Amino acid sequence: QVQLVESGGGLVQPDGSLRLSCAPSGNILSIYIMGWYRQAPGKQRELVATIASSGSTNYADSVKGRFTISRDNTKNVVHLQMNSLKPEDTAVYFCYIHGSVYSGGGGDYWGQGTQVTVSS
Repeated sequence: QVQLVESGGGLVQPDGSLRLSCAPSGNILSIYIMGWYRQAPGKQRELVATIASSGSTNYADSVKGRFTISRDNTKNVVHLQMNSLKPEDTAVYFCYIHGSVYSGGGGDYWGQGTQVTVSS
């Protein structure tokens, strides 16, 4: 069984910064893609950023230039540095991985989510 433990959410003022982290645990063999999605009240879950094992990154247009995703392949940890935060960034942020497990197979795995609130 794979579990994703997220940390770093909270309340921040506009133009502030937060850093989210996610550390998977369990029966993981390989992780191909790590990333973050978010879901605001009344809206669908949307991609924020992903990073492949090669280091290739992908960002939503709304966060380009403000957010930076990074990963430590030796520790299987993914971070999301969020700068210049705006009220519209307020959402529950979910860690995501796509990988394989020792028992065979694999797929998509999700964290339980961490709340990010941007408000004065």
